[in-house]
Amino acid sequence: MTKGQYRALFLLLGAAGAAVVVLAFLYGSPDRGSEPLPSAIEGIDPSPGSQVPLQASIEVDMPVGYRAEIFVDGFRAPDSEVRFVEGTGVHSWAPARSSTIVWEPGPHTVSVRWRKVTGVADEGEHSWSFRVF
Repeated sequence: MTKGQYRALFLLLGAAGAAVVVLAFLYGSPDRGSEPLPSAIEGIDPSPGSQVPLQASIEVDMPVGYRAEIFVDGFRAPDSEVRFVEGTGVHSWAPARSSTIVWEPGPHTVSVRWRKVTGVADEGEHSWSFRVF
């Protein structure tokens, strides 16, 4: 091969590699198309549209100074079953044998209603769905 053919080959390989990187970024991003969380919610688990096992718990991370109520398929999780860590603002709920709410395989919808307990009032609600297997 001549120097010109090597240059053309390496230029073609470089362009193909760049195209792969661009396409991976555009079509491989897991957050593409998902709606952003409200400003009062720092994080949720499980993420919208995900599939989780029967043992999965729901976790809502709120800023310090917020309190949340968790609703699973329209039923409010009892306060006695919701763990709240005041220092971090994390609310979590997991189904237990004695729980009034149980996981069944299939789709589930979780709603979170929050209110700010200190400072300027802030209230809101957010819902998302996932599947239990």
